[in-house]
Amino acid sequence: MMKRRIFRAILGVALTVLLASLVLIVGVLHGYFQDRALRELSQATAYIAHSVENEGIQYLEGTLPETDRITWVAADGTVLFDNWENPETMDGHINREEIREAMQLGRGSAVRYSETLSQSTLYYALRLTDGSVLRLAATQYSVWMLVLQALQPVAAVMLLALCLALWLAGRLSRQLVEPINALDPGRLEDQEPYEELAPLVRKIRSQNQQIERQMEDLRRQRREFAALTEHMSEGLLVIDKETRVLSYNAAALRLLHAGAPAETGESVLALNREAGFRRCVETVLAGRRCEELIERDDACCRLFANPVEQNGTLTGAVLIIMDVTEQERREALRREFAANVSHELKTPLTSILGTAEILRDGLVRPEDVTHFAGNIHREARRLIDLVNDIIRLSRLDEGGAVGQWESISLRQVAQSVMEQLRPAAEQKKVAMALEGDCGLVRGVPQIVEEIIYNLCDNAIAYNREGGSVILTLSQVEGGQRLSVADTGIGIPREAQNRVFERFYRVDKSHSSGGTGLGLSIVKHGAAYLGARVELVSELGKGSSFTLTFPCGNTDC
Repeated sequence: MMKRRIFRAILGVALTVLLASLVLIVGVLHGYFQDRALRELSQATAYIAHSVENEGIQYLEGTLPETDRITWVAADGTVLFDNWENPETMDGHINREEIREAMQLGRGSAVRYSETLSQSTLYYALRLTDGSVLRLAATQYSVWMLVLQALQPVAAVMLLALCLALWLAGRLSRQLVEPINALDPGRLEDQEPYEELAPLVRKIRSQNQQIERQMEDLRRQRREFAALTEHMSEGLLVIDKETRVLSYNAAALRLLHAGAPAETGESVLALNREAGFRRCVETVLAGRRCEELIERDDACCRLFANPVEQNGTLTGAVLIIMDVTEQERREALRREFAANVSHELKTPLTSILGTAEILRDGLVRPEDVTHFAGNIHREARRLIDLVNDIIRLSRLDEGGAVGQWESISLRQVAQSVMEQLRPAAEQKKVAMALEGDCGLVRGVPQIVEEIIYNLCDNAIAYNREGGSVILTLSQVEGGQRLSVADTGIGIPREAQNRVFERFYRVDKSHSSGGTGLGLSIVKHGAAYLGARVELVSELGKGSSFTLTFPCGNTDC
């Protein structure tokens, strides 16, 4: 656009100068030719006047060139002779400008334009000694007639001049624009092609510096924003009102099980096809806050969507995605635990209540009272054990203080547990043995004893008659190890991942009548102490539970 404007300006100036020069030249030539014609006319008039004074009218009536008009006027204005017209039919010439001037000054001249001939006539008059006036007239073409007569060469010159002007205008416009086009806005330190562009270059340079500062601020803010969002465990998505993704973090892609957007401005709906996700996006872009639970395979996410408004107009939305898998799992376990507790508490209470009602109604013979009282005592003890296990498990879950940490000898604890369970083992005809040795471990004595007690109690309860329970102590790299192996019924492979759940029993027909919380206490107690529990079992051949404790002294 600028180049065309410069081109038109230069061409306009060139054509204006050309036309002005042509007009000036024609005007100058016209004046020059008029002066020259007047000099020639004055010379011819003087020559003829001299001859007329010597020879009279006979000279005029002789052979004279007819290119010029010769008129002889008497002192009173009467035409005495005219070589173009009949003097008798001509009016007096006393009022003619050149005649009057010649009578007063001795000579006179005038130029008159003829509209019909489109030409000018030049007159020159000279007063004779007798007072008469001799006048010569010569035809002179006007400026336009001169131009018309020279039209062809003038047109050729004008065409040539126009072509030259076009070429010069194009070349000059390119030469003027090229340095401007060559300006590099990013590097204006030494670039000032024209002095007139210096203020513009300085202004652009100042704006570049300001833009660079603003860009640096934006880059810094973006780095800070990225650092914050990339280290968030929550997913973040920013979208516009057309569902295009404006910003996101890695957590959002991970939680949605999606890949990075293939291109800028990709719809957020392409990241997740879940109906709940789509419904939440549609709701928030309608201007309403939305909360949705998205479940996928074994993962569970909660989506919070809030609309973003500017000046009362919806411009987009912010989506926060939180991984609530563990929370939902805990909630499910809590519900399951509450249901199991209700069931487990209901069983002994029902037995106690039924037996008590029989005793109250006097339906028991005196000799059977002891038996029924024993049932009540047994179920009450079971109820107390269940409540105590629930309390212990709750404390371990909450991570509260359950005792002082001390250096503990696993061998001593294992021997103590074996002594406590020896009557139960003898009743079941199960042999118990302790093998090996290891160093000290760091832990809470009550928890360590309860873990080993539950493992040995289960090993006896689910063992076969005449079987064995072997406790093996060993020292391994980085810790101390205790294994409890039995020759019992074993645990099916599909149930081995669930035996540590609360109230879970593999086969209730083989239940020992316990609370069903023993292995859950083992798992949570080991986690509290920082120990690791491993299970190896084969159906019909027995099970082996291994506890690996971190070192309790410097000798580990």
